[in-house]
Amino acid sequence: MQYGICPLSIVPIRINPDDCAEMSSQLLYGEHFKVLESRKKWSRIRIAYDGFEGWISNNQFSFIPEQVYNDLQSMEPQKVCSDVISHICTDDGMLQPILMGSMVNLPELLKHNFEGHVHAEKRSKESLVDTAILYLKAPYLAGGKTPFGIDCAGFAQMVYKINGYSLARTAMEQSKQGEALSFIEESEPGDLAFFDDNEGVIDHVGIILQDNYIIHVNGHVRIDRIDHTGIFNSEEKLYTHQLRVIKKVI
Repeated sequence: MQYGICPLSIVPIRINPDDCAEMSSQLLYGEHFKVLESRKKWSRIRIAYDGFEGWISNNQFSFIPEQVYNDLQSMEPQKVCSDVISHICTDDGMLQPILMGSMVNLPELLKHNFEGHVHAEKRSKESLVDTAILYLKAPYLAGGKTPFGIDCAGFAQMVYKINGYSLARTAMEQSKQGEALSFIEESEPGDLAFFDDNEGVIDHVGIILQDNYIIHVNGHVRIDRIDHTGIFNSEEKLYTHQLRVIKKVI
């Protein structure tokens, strides 16, 4: 088994080993992973943080020894960049931007120096909302995990990650976590609301705010009304998503 770490700001993860293949997720700086399969130009990986699998280009990651991988796995607390944009300084004196949610546990492993702000412990549930607001207006991007492009499950995962809590990568998998609430009135800011399509498949997630509002990704990260039916877009005067369940993870 081989192991790797992401030394770049953002690396696309694709469903197939092809530059034209759909992007299913992203690696952010400092995320480590197992290499499940290696080809000439591509490797299939499994991210340590959430178990997500996909293909990345071989010239966009660095190999690390198994012991370093295990050390990264066992580090508590995990250090997560909390600045929307921060920088690391490489060993040749170049500044490299990294984004909110990047892992900065061992930047010296990559001969980098990081001096930005980090969150290194679990924060209060109220902090989830503060973090979520930082993503407002971030454009929708399938597979995205950053303020410059993000999908609904990536948004929920990153907000929780920055505050010290783990979520799966997809809305369907996230919906299996936590405790289901019977009524929307039981929810608190920071709880997760899940929505399904006409076939009953959960395909959307958002974060509950106060006073029956929700922050989620629909075209971009935005705030809309929510009730027992679903998400109501006051601009379009219609329900855009059908509520399935609300889960309390924290």
